[in-house]
Amino acid sequence: MSTEPDALLLIGHGTRDETGTEEFLALADVLARRVAPLPVAPALLEFQKPTIREAWDSLVQCGATHIRVAPLLLFAAGHARQDIPAEISACAERTPGVIHSQSEPLSRAPSIVDLLVERITHTASDLSVDRRESVTLVMVGRGSHDPCAGSDMRVLGEVTARRAGFSNHAVAFYAMAEPRLPKVLDQVASDSRTQTVLVQPHLLFHGRLYDAIAGQVREAADRHPDVRFGMGGYLGATEEVAEAVRRRAFSPAMAESS
Repeated sequence: MSTEPDALLLIGHGTRDETGTEEFLALADVLARRVAPLPVAPALLEFQKPTIREAWDSLVQCGATHIRVAPLLLFAAGHARQDIPAEISACAERTPGVIHSQSEPLSRAPSIVDLLVERITHTASDLSVDRRESVTLVMVGRGSHDPCAGSDMRVLGEVTARRAGFSNHAVAFYAMAEPRLPKVLDQVASDSRTQTVLVQPHLLFHGRLYDAIAGQVREAADRHPDVRFGMGGYLGATEEVAEAVRRRAFSPAMAESS
């Protein structure tokens, strides 16, 4: 039995949004090109198929003996620590001749930071932002009850703002953590020096959450008509995200199990 992985299982959170699911599957194709000839099987934890069990079985049927499990998650929280390992353990019990190992979530992977800076720069360009005016960057995450995930998001916001060249910045969350996005938008827009607020969602794909954040940004713009608001795009099925997954999946420091 090989001690090196001979297959990759990409696990996404899952969404009811059809576009988001299509983008996840498209990312799996991008990743497959980067790790060829290793087979890549995409799976979704919730809402949509293929399920983790279905993807696992497809790799085993192709002859896999060591499956590298790659959670497509931005931060380490309950899904990475409990839900995915539980599902994988159940799969492994059914195929005792197959071992597995799990890589870490994306967190502050260099290519993810690069992509965030690109998204922010593009939004600033679309608004013709003059860096001499007062501009505040607001990074917004999904939010989690896990304090480590919240801390990781705050550090990511600091790193990204510095790389993008914004001295004024804040971090907000959509749910489950404080401060919430509407409160932060009101705070930064109420500063008399603020002329423009750039909002960058830290999300992988399109979905209800992205649309909900866009709605909260529009509502803030209505409350503060003298301030310009701009919102960047999500990360998407890009080469940068695929590279982050690849580097995490084949890092020497990974969680091993059998």
